[in-house]
Amino acid sequence: MAEFGELEAQDGVRMPWNIIPVATKKEQSIDSEIPVSAIYTPLKPLADHSLLLPYSPLRCRTCRSVLNPYSVVDFSSCIWGCPFCFNRNPFPRNYSSIADNNLPPELFPHSTTVEYLCDSFSSPSPPVFLFVVDTCLISEELDFLKSSLFQALDLLPDTSIVGLITFDSLVRVYELGFPHCTKSYFFHGNKDCTKDQLLDQLSFFIKNPKPSSGVIAGARDGLSSDDISRFLLPASDCQFTLHSVLEELGNNPWPVAADHRPARCTGVALRIAAGLLGACFPGSAARIMAFIGGPSTEGPGAIVSRELSDPIRSHKDIDKDSATYYHNAVEFYEILAKQLVHQGHVLDVFASSVDQVGIAELKVAVEQTGGFVVLAESFGHSVFRDSLKRVCQSGENDLGLSSCGIFEINCSKDIKVQGIIGPCASLEKKGPLCSDTAVGQGHTSAWKMCGLDKNTSICLVFEIAKRDTADVVLQSQSNQFYFQFLTYYQHSNGQTRLRVTTLSRRWVMGTENLQELSNGFDQEAAAVVMARLISFKMETQPEFNPQRWVDKALINICTWFGDYQKGNPSSFSLSSQLSIFPQFVFHLRRSQFVQVFNNSPDETAYFRMILYRENVSNSIVMIQPSLISFSFHSPPEAILLDVASIAADRILVLDSYFTLVIFHGSTIAQWRKAGYHNQPEHEAFEHLLQSPRNCTDTIISERFPTPRLVTCDQYGSQARFLLAKLNPSDGEAPFSGESNVFTDDVSLSVFLDHLRRLIVH
Repeated sequence: MAEFGELEAQDGVRMPWNIIPVATKKEQSIDSEIPVSAIYTPLKPLADHSLLLPYSPLRCRTCRSVLNPYSVVDFSSCIWGCPFCFNRNPFPRNYSSIADNNLPPELFPHSTTVEYLCDSFSSPSPPVFLFVVDTCLISEELDFLKSSLFQALDLLPDTSIVGLITFDSLVRVYELGFPHCTKSYFFHGNKDCTKDQLLDQLSFFIKNPKPSSGVIAGARDGLSSDDISRFLLPASDCQFTLHSVLEELGNNPWPVAADHRPARCTGVALRIAAGLLGACFPGSAARIMAFIGGPSTEGPGAIVSRELSDPIRSHKDIDKDSATYYHNAVEFYEILAKQLVHQGHVLDVFASSVDQVGIAELKVAVEQTGGFVVLAESFGHSVFRDSLKRVCQSGENDLGLSSCGIFEINCSKDIKVQGIIGPCASLEKKGPLCSDTAVGQGHTSAWKMCGLDKNTSICLVFEIAKRDTADVVLQSQSNQFYFQFLTYYQHSNGQTRLRVTTLSRRWVMGTENLQELSNGFDQEAAAVVMARLISFKMETQPEFNPQRWVDKALINICTWFGDYQKGNPSSFSLSSQLSIFPQFVFHLRRSQFVQVFNNSPDETAYFRMILYRENVSNSIVMIQPSLISFSFHSPPEAILLDVASIAADRILVLDSYFTLVIFHGSTIAQWRKAGYHNQPEHEAFEHLLQSPRNCTDTIISERFPTPRLVTCDQYGSQARFLLAKLNPSDGEAPFSGESNVFTDDVSLSVFLDHLRRLIVH
């Protein structure tokens, strides 16, 4: 799989089928189980930073695709041919000196991904951060939150525009531009608030008359800069006022009965935040950063009543359509998502509570705006604290936050786009590229990406047109399919850029060229695409059976590409390009994306939202965690994810993406408790204990959201975090750890044995 990693390093793309199967209308398409698709990271850092071109791209006059290395150039006539629509386009005058030995950078063979600087002369607009803070917290939690907010404000650039809204049963919008004392405007938490009502309540038109017509949108259209700067102003201008407001911030002053939940109006607070940003900074790089400590119980967007006797909805309640508040809350946040997407703004949610807060309902608004979601148990936990720090910091290890993105695609004529599964929203651009079948955000060839960073990844799903006969395919002009991805975005430094990635993939007749297809099969990308498809189908198809679907897909793939004798299971084998794929499917069936038992709807929504935005390397760790062994007998090494890997004299590090586990074998734990690592003669033991921590520190520093770190001992209660992820092979082979895993799940060897029997039957 190293060659697929090299392609990803160059273009930020991983595809399950790097040689694309084409079928006739009479035969079943090989890509019916795993569609032709691509996991694309639009802002992946380029290996060659010099490919930032300080001029506008040259476009085809017919299909608007951009000049690329696959364009056919006629140097004598100064004309280039578009590989997508085959139209011939003249070069402009500034390309008159073009020659075989004098090519522009975008025509270099390795320039399959280039970036154009669209407006080098415009002044960059500063980022906007509107903090929405839940005050229905116990004093200890509120102190933790305020401490993190102080740190976050200190990390923001001085030019950043900031604002503050707090909420409990009421919503308070703070006038940070009023330096004499704390001044805020109150809104009822049980009533929705339109943008016009908000502007009137905030006294925006006392000095300047309200426009009689047109849309009120920012300083250019109806609002004065002085009125805007009352609530949203540079961090350097309101630092003292903002710190004073946060220091004075107290928890909910309204008494709460012992058998009731606090009155919390999360939905109205977010609606007011969206309305304020939409009026003051439309189309700019603005983020609503919501800090939520419990479920919404008041007004639009409420997910549960105030009575504690009324439990918060579970998966079973949602499946049986007995979740009283669920559908109304989802509908409310869908409207909020459309508003934010129209404005070009991002919603980030930082939820810290041992109870559910409504992530399942908020999911649509966060996902369509490209926002972050962080789920922790407490505002004092490192998962929240370090994740917030990563969002606000700038420098070497920052997230590379960008905004106001628009993603477009061009394809060869035999390819149609079914949709995107990922953090984006449809722009409803209809055209010949759109498939009749929609997957995710479909029926369009352009998408809005309000917020994106250097790790944001989207999954594009394609449909390959079937031919009447194989002879028609063989008579085609070319055996190459072309894809072009165009991403317009505002860079973190304020520049507007266009990144263009152009791909070429060879196609073959599927059933006649199985060996060629297997050579181009990326099993890691295939597993990740399957995980995204399963998660999407589980959310949108109530009767969908994920285990049956994934089993059927695996059986069909192995039947097509496996080598076996009929009726002889022991003869079955797969080529190296597919040998690990059944193992990925085994772990996918056991993962949190398929098995929602013992997870709340909030947790399931959180896991899926992270899956939808991560690249292949990170996503495969979510599906099949990695296990690293540290011992005196060998250097650190990756070992099997199996209970047989547990040993008394070994330290294991499990990386399941969301959780990191440092697991000490029983002997190691006894030595540590005896304090041997503190004795000079046992320096090697001290080094052995420190090595796993160095490994996890490296992972934590590079990952977002920050994973939870669990340190445990063999036979300890928290060893469950490791045992739950291991293949339960005990009873089949002897192992030294003496750790039994009691589970109804079959082991990997039993799973593979059944798979072989079904295939050769």
